[in-house]
Amino acid sequence: MKNRVLSQRNLDAVRVVREFLSVDTPAAWFKAAADNLPLLLMDHANCEKKAASTALSMMYRYVEYPHLLKKMSSLAREELRHFEQVLELMIDCGIVYEQINSSRYAQGLHKLVSKAEPRRLVDLLICGAVVEARSCERFAVLVQVLPEKVSELYRSLLNSEARHFQEYLGLAEEVNQQSGGYPSLDERVNDFLAADAELVTAADSQLRFHGGALAT
Repeated sequence: MKNRVLSQRNLDAVRVVREFLSVDTPAAWFKAAADNLPLLLMDHANCEKKAASTALSMMYRYVEYPHLLKKMSSLAREELRHFEQVLELMIDCGIVYEQINSSRYAQGLHKLVSKAEPRRLVDLLICGAVVEARSCERFAVLVQVLPEKVSELYRSLLNSEARHFQEYLGLAEEVNQQSGGYPSLDERVNDFLAADAELVTAADSQLRFHGGALAT
């Protein structure tokens, strides 16, 4: 059971994340995740690929921000390594990787993203911060309820997600200050946190890593 124990560093990371998020994930979602492990891992793998793709997309689109380029380059490499780790775990567990549709979570958050720059970039960075924070919050509980092999991987990923959350949020603050995007970044962050809270507490028809609990 040693690998199910969160270190003090883990606990500190989770505390910061929970202070940031508006709501905790409902307990019913964790039960559904434990009961549908193949789906959870397939969607998690998809999320890691999407995270790497998003970072690369920002690198191509926003070349005028050197600090952002450096951070996104590092993040893309790390997310691809996480994808490889999830894929290796799926193979080890005998789970066949299938095409599944994405959750409404990411779509719901992206509905808030402005179409006009520089606010669009600020919104994308806020969105990334919220997604990473939610991932960290869920890893902390999944460590306790999933099989040992999965628990070990998720415990190792927890601090990375917390760090990514802080990096995205820091970049949002930096870009917003440089570009004059929003008069109040906190108000804009709260818009995304409200959307996150609604999406993770509403019932979903399918299990996804960032989705809501399954409808009964």
